[in-house]
Amino acid sequence: MLGKAALAFWNGIAPGGDAEFLAWHVSEHIPERVGLPGFLRGRRYVASCGSPRYFNFYETESLDVLESPVYRDRLDHPTPWTTKVIATFVDTSRTMCRVAYSRGAGEGAWMQTIRFAFPSVASGARDKSISKLISILDDLPARTAVVGAHLLDGVQRETQPTRELELRGRPDAQIDGVLLIEAADEGTLASLAERELADDTLHLAGVGSIVRGTYQLQYSLSASR
Repeated sequence: MLGKAALAFWNGIAPGGDAEFLAWHVSEHIPERVGLPGFLRGRRYVASCGSPRYFNFYETESLDVLESPVYRDRLDHPTPWTTKVIATFVDTSRTMCRVAYSRGAGEGAWMQTIRFAFPSVASGARDKSISKLISILDDLPARTAVVGAHLLDGVQRETQPTRELELRGRPDAQIDGVLLIEAADEGTLASLAERELADDTLHLAGVGSIVRGTYQLQYSLSASR
């Protein structure tokens, strides 16, 4: 991961809207976002297994970037094209996250997203789960097609609704946390899901409500500065 924070975003698109969504994302939206101060890279993936259909995330220098006046102004003043496309979003999940762990270099063509719920924050249970998940990621087998492994810790905060949120028509879902596993091929992700990263193993780390999706990279853009 390029920064210390990320915005993790899953969404579907209403029937008939995919072609325009893809054109907007490549031609306007991701370049616009990556052009904002503190945004380092934007990536979008499409599901081969799981839902919603699209997963995209922005890597940023810090959480402050995702709460900055500049970014807030963009959310409150969408372009005409954004206004049109955002209204077609369905099943949207959007969460600011801190990067709790990241290893690897480069970008994998395939990614598995493993969303989960942490235990209660009482008695440090969340911190213990994070430590156990990091140990699991540290122990992933070497000399495989794994490109990267990352743990994002969701930061759920009450914020004022933005114009983009109003256009989506309903509150966005949020996640507690997510593992992002990047690989050069889909088969490696399937193998890890059955063994080192199986549900039973993750349950032993104290997390629950596990939801998986396997996604293929469609577009990535890094900041030019």
